[in-house]
Amino acid sequence: MSLASGPGRAVGSSSDQKLCIQKHVDYIKNLDSRRDELEYWLTEHLRLNGVYWGLTALHLLGCPEGLPREDTVRFVLSCQQESGGFGAAPGHDAHMLYTVSAVQILVLMDAVDELEKRGLGGARKVGTFIAGLQDKDTGAFMGDEWGEMDTRFLYGAFNALSLMGLLDMIDVPKSVAYIQKCENLDGGYGIRPGAESHAGQIFTCVGALAIAGRLDLVNNDRLGGWLSERQVEKGGLNGRPEKLEDVCYSWWVGASLAIIDRLHWIDGEKLAAFILCCQDPESGGISDRPGHMVDVFHTHFAIAGLSLLKYDGVKEVDPV
Repeated sequence: MSLASGPGRAVGSSSDQKLCIQKHVDYIKNLDSRRDELEYWLTEHLRLNGVYWGLTALHLLGCPEGLPREDTVRFVLSCQQESGGFGAAPGHDAHMLYTVSAVQILVLMDAVDELEKRGLGGARKVGTFIAGLQDKDTGAFMGDEWGEMDTRFLYGAFNALSLMGLLDMIDVPKSVAYIQKCENLDGGYGIRPGAESHAGQIFTCVGALAIAGRLDLVNNDRLGGWLSERQVEKGGLNGRPEKLEDVCYSWWVGASLAIIDRLHWIDGEKLAAFILCCQDPESGGISDRPGHMVDVFHTHFAIAGLSLLKYDGVKEVDPV
């Protein structure tokens, strides 16, 4: 059945290719065993994010116990700094993006209470780090003490604080007003006011508005039109006009459409077929597009995209 025929309908397995669930589970579980490879150490700056991507994919594939709980929690806590924030790996500087991944991992593993037991100051200390990155004048958020601002950081703050029940630590209305300034005439949102619309930034802005309970500010039809135009002939989605399709936009575009109830505006059957063509059926993992090297980032977002499409065998994901 095609998702394009109506919302909430499952995409079946009519494609010649099937999702190699066990292969992908094995691929993710074996990633940490490749410490003798150069690529493992060259990606240390993404380590905590990578754990989140892999763990979430395992949950969606029906294998929530795929990573050892104690080892995973211990690693996450080892990345925390005195500020309360988390770095990408032990010894790395604290940053919003890694702090969000740390919170998400602890929530997924039902281990938020470990912040009180073994963390550096508990959940509220983490919240203080995040809240301290908000610009009091604009409502925007910095990624770290060096001041880079990006709507990714704003969404990350909303995500992590809401998961910990600490959203009251920041000025939500001021952040919402900042998001409104990031909206463009095409209905999309950019990295900051005046920047071009981009599917990834649209997800962060729409997701943050959803958490704030202000989706009433979104022009659903205009935004839905721009997002649905991201589907190319091959079935995949791109992030902005005239760019190549990339499997990760199955999430950034798909989740944004799902949040504004416009996911049925794209051809779900064609998108699912594109995603399946990006997988390695022998060794597991999914790449950005067919024939390329697989990685845990694209594996995660591909599976999350299939989840949005209600693909057979994949657990349901919350698009927000």
